[in-house]
Amino acid sequence: MRPRLFTPGPTQISDEVVHAMAQNMVHHRSSQFKEFFAETSDMLRKFFKTNYDVLTLTSSGSGGMEGAVINFLSRGDKVITIEGGKFGQRWGEIARAYGLEVIPVEIVWGESISPEEFKTVLMQHKDAKAVMFTHSETSTGTAFDIQGIAKVVRENSDAITIIDGVTSVGVLPFFMDEWDLDVVVAGSQKGAMIPPGLAFVAVSERAWQRADSSDLPKYYFNFKKARKSLHGQTTPFTPATMLLIGLNESLKTFLAKGHEHYWQKYAALSYAMRNGLTVAGLEIFSKNPSHALTAVKVPEGVDGQKFVKILRDNYNVTVAGGQEFLKGKIFRVSHMGHYDQLDMMSFVTAMELAFRDIGWALEPGIAAHNVQKFYMEFTEKTAGQG
Repeated sequence: MRPRLFTPGPTQISDEVVHAMAQNMVHHRSSQFKEFFAETSDMLRKFFKTNYDVLTLTSSGSGGMEGAVINFLSRGDKVITIEGGKFGQRWGEIARAYGLEVIPVEIVWGESISPEEFKTVLMQHKDAKAVMFTHSETSTGTAFDIQGIAKVVRENSDAITIIDGVTSVGVLPFFMDEWDLDVVVAGSQKGAMIPPGLAFVAVSERAWQRADSSDLPKYYFNFKKARKSLHGQTTPFTPATMLLIGLNESLKTFLAKGHEHYWQKYAALSYAMRNGLTVAGLEIFSKNPSHALTAVKVPEGVDGQKFVKILRDNYNVTVAGGQEFLKGKIFRVSHMGHYDQLDMMSFVTAMELAFRDIGWALEPGIAAHNVQKFYMEFTEKTAGQG
């Protein structure tokens, strides 16, 4: 069986992107690269729905998150972190590493927080310099109302908003400028649909004003240096050139089809997966699911880690297991990436077989039948909208 990848990062990429990255190497200080990098950076602004600069870093998304902390804050600053999963917690971990005062808003994993609930916290800490939170929490498959939360921040404090958009930019409806966001981080192996290795950080002018007074140590992730290089159509350090070539190809396809096409596609795939698996007798982990992925509870009495291993070893299908205390308790399947409804059908078929192998039998075909049924239902309801 050919390998099938359904992890929420890295995601499946297209043949066109693979072929683009197989061309001859381009030197990163050449005029050819400058023209190409300028074009790619312009497309990134459109990808983020912003007119602000979008920096490209050779790093993981976590590197972009660290840069977002150290460039706009100073020692001892108070920050509020919304922590409803592993990646929400990462904001607090980074902030503490640099001596910031962290006010964590701890949320039960799989649940979200309303803007009204968050406002009660903010009003107790109006001196906070930043609010850091995650749009799509990959560890739990949960979406957060960043538009509503950002509005509360803007109306009630001078804090800047710093957003983990790693599994939301290009995946969920997202409008950086319209929602008045300040710093947004994304990663290459998610909605951008290329291999891991690049982080993107979009920065508002309000945030850049904070950069002038930031006293936290920075060298490789010096955003002012990166911005100066960006305006010169280059990067301050050697970039991952071939990844940028793949990004250029991927963004051309993305923008030609349009944001709405992808938002609609991921919504359809996630709707079908959640409802189809629920009818089949499985339980979705998140109470406010993200369209980027579906986190599924492992049935009682089933070893989740063994299930993921059987799925991979017997059927060459790779999904993500749970993280931290959720190890062995959930599995996570991606919808973002170069996927369509037939890919989802192949996953649920392999899932049924793996459950049979482990001794927890589903009625043959029940999951596949219902995923297809709900996919058709969603697309019929939304025909002409994307």
